Amino acid sequence: MNKIISNRNLTITALIAIAIIGRFIPHAPNFTPLGATALFAAAFFRNRWLAFLVPFVVLMISNLILDNVVYAQEAFVWFGDYTLFQVNAFILVVLAGRFLLQKVNVQNLLVASLSASMIFFLLSNLGAWLGHGMYPLTTNGLLAAYTAGIPFFWNTLAGDLVYSAMLFSAYALIKVKLPKLVMA
Repeated sequence: MNKIISNRNLTITALIAIAIIGRFIPHAPNFTPLGATALFAAAFFRNRWLAFLVPFVVLMISNLILDNVVYAQEAFVWFGDYTLFQVNAFILVVLAGRFLLQKVNVQNLLVASLSASMIFFLLSNLGAWLGHGMYPLTTNGLLAAYTAGIPFFWNTLAGDLVYSAMLFSAYALIKVKLPKLVMA
């Protein structure tokens, strides 16, 4: 089997796809699997391009479904107002995960999850300040955007921690019970 299409890569991809279902079930605002899937991909895909590509493709497909089916508007939406900031946050989370999760353990996963949540908080609220017209483009407007985002930060952190625990635990269990699924 080639290095891209391997049992390991298929298993990692399947776990990411299963986790992303969390975006479609009722949840608290920002309590999603996005940060966790980026960290998981960063930790376990050996090919760095797959670490970026797979969670990015899953993110974009789920965004298309959410924007055009679940929260359908009159016109088809390829990219929402938030997409550029969401994608950049995603890229930075994968980079942070590749650095912080070179050795996967509970301590590193906690630090990586906190980092993922902080990155998303900083970029998403910057995007709200720059792009939504809700806040004046002043220092006070930027502070107001970040202040308004604080309650959502806690949900983001909780989502990153819960979904990371689920993904990393599922992978560890598969590694023990079905080792052929994670062999390269």
